[in-house]
Amino acid sequence: MTAHRLPRLAGLLLALTLLAFLGLHTGDAFAADGGVGDFLRVNMAPVMFAALVVFLLLGYPVAFALAANGLLFALIGIDLGLFQENFLQALPERIYGTMNNDVLLAIPFFTFMGLILERSGMAEDLLDTIGQLFGPVRGGLAYAVIFVGALLAATTGVVAASVISMGLISLPIMLRYGYDRRLASGVIAASGTLAQIIPPSLVLIVLADQLGRSVGDMYEGAFIPGLVLSAMYALYVFIITVIAPSRAPGLPPEAQTLRDADGKTRRISLLVVALLSWALAYAYMKLFTSVKAGADFVVLTMSLMVGISFVIALVNKFLKLNLLSRMTEQVVFVMVPPLALIFLVLGTIFIGVATPTEGGAMGAAGAILLAYGKKRMTFDLLRQATESTAKLSAFVLFILVGARVFSLTFYGVNGHVWVEHLLVSLPGGQVGFLIVTNVLVFFLAFFLDFFELAFIVVPLLGPAADKLGIDLIWFGVILGVNMQTSFMHPPFGFALFFLRSVAPKNAYKDRVTGKMMEPVTTGQIYWGAVPFVVIQCIMVALVVLFPSMVMHYKASAIQLDQKAIDKQFESIQIPGLGGAGGLPGGFDLNAPPSIGAPPKP
Repeated sequence: MTAHRLPRLAGLLLALTLLAFLGLHTGDAFAADGGVGDFLRVNMAPVMFAALVVFLLLGYPVAFALAANGLLFALIGIDLGLFQENFLQALPERIYGTMNNDVLLAIPFFTFMGLILERSGMAEDLLDTIGQLFGPVRGGLAYAVIFVGALLAATTGVVAASVISMGLISLPIMLRYGYDRRLASGVIAASGTLAQIIPPSLVLIVLADQLGRSVGDMYEGAFIPGLVLSAMYALYVFIITVIAPSRAPGLPPEAQTLRDADGKTRRISLLVVALLSWALAYAYMKLFTSVKAGADFVVLTMSLMVGISFVIALVNKFLKLNLLSRMTEQVVFVMVPPLALIFLVLGTIFIGVATPTEGGAMGAAGAILLAYGKKRMTFDLLRQATESTAKLSAFVLFILVGARVFSLTFYGVNGHVWVEHLLVSLPGGQVGFLIVTNVLVFFLAFFLDFFELAFIVVPLLGPAADKLGIDLIWFGVILGVNMQTSFMHPPFGFALFFLRSVAPKNAYKDRVTGKMMEPVTTGQIYWGAVPFVVIQCIMVALVVLFPSMVMHYKASAIQLDQKAIDKQFESIQIPGLGGAGGLPGGFDLNAPPSIGAPPKP
């Protein structure tokens, strides 16, 4: 018997034992005082949760482990009188409600957009151009990877696409010019995971759905923490370049190819274009529009700034004015497509023009047009992206259906009451709850990916957080930053696996220098990830300590004046009902109800 079948066989034997125990008992053990039945009646919820953990540790697929666990304990609960069998009649409606959820439609749209962009050549152009821009600075290639990782996160929202693209393109270049292997692999893996917290992240969609909050609010709340986390990665690289400059050297002059005819780069012209575009966009918004502040103002100003920069670069190129350097032109032309796509998706969501689902649909259409414009759009590419999107969507839906089955039984045996009481009664109130839940999610992330955490753990934590008065958007962003670590945890982090799949495993000959290069070992990838996991944990603490990083989303919400609403209701006159507050027949709307009392003669 092969070794990999042993866990499955053990799990099957466990399930059969439980079923046999249920089917063959005569009632004595369950009825006896102090017997198994009494124990299960008192501890059904924790036993059910522990059984789920056992099934998952045995290696069963999450969706089927959830559904089987839910149905098995439903039968046990019916036999013990803890679970009403008519609850199972609600199961088809719950499953249909999952398939009818418009919010979850955003997942296939954003996935499809990310897969198309991954193959459109946008990542290659960005990494090459931004690498040239930052290249001469110590750590310049690492800064470029972080910057491009944030841009890819804001356009694709898919971790695998970002890590694999940057691993294939940037890692060989960083190794060629003497970057430390641990630093290079850690920067690439961590920058790829920014797609988890920078909108349009898939995990934020799922978190918003599970917590019963708006996806747009979750996106707006997570935007600043995502940018701060990117800045913290860059700060770490800066500290490394100060302490150990040899670990992240700058590009040599011969590697800087974006030069003018006289050999100069003239980066100052890029700064001039940026400042001029910003000034014109800001002046236009202040003088000619009614939008003066808030997220709408920022999004529209940035969009105008990008458009003005593009027009300046086009005029300079086609009229041959030679006012801009070659590097400035290249940076503008490379940056405009992803920034335009970001506005098309996030901008329309933030200013309220589109829902996240509609924004995802526009992003998917925009990605197809972008790939077509780069002459990368083929039927084979479309087929591959569609197949991968269908697989991921089916994966998510199956887990969600299994979670619905599990939660139906778990709620039916009052498991949510047990969890809520357990968490609400923790010492320290909100602070104690946030510490315990974040430590719990951090350690569970060693074994579960973010979809499993979102569908299994978050529905149990959300009601307790709400009861403690914690804003659920803030709580969701905290969990989103924490769940990033599930991609970076050695030895099970998926981002590390993605990077391992494209990093050189054997010694190879560099195609530019002709030198033999040492391979990147798995240990170097794991050790390179550790500092960035620590940074992610620090970011969790910062979001907890400074809620204003997230709570700014409320500033764009519509504020209702309850007193004005009450006054409007009081002034409403009901025509044909005997005047203000009066009804025919002497009835008085303001009189207290008298249910069951005989009518007055």
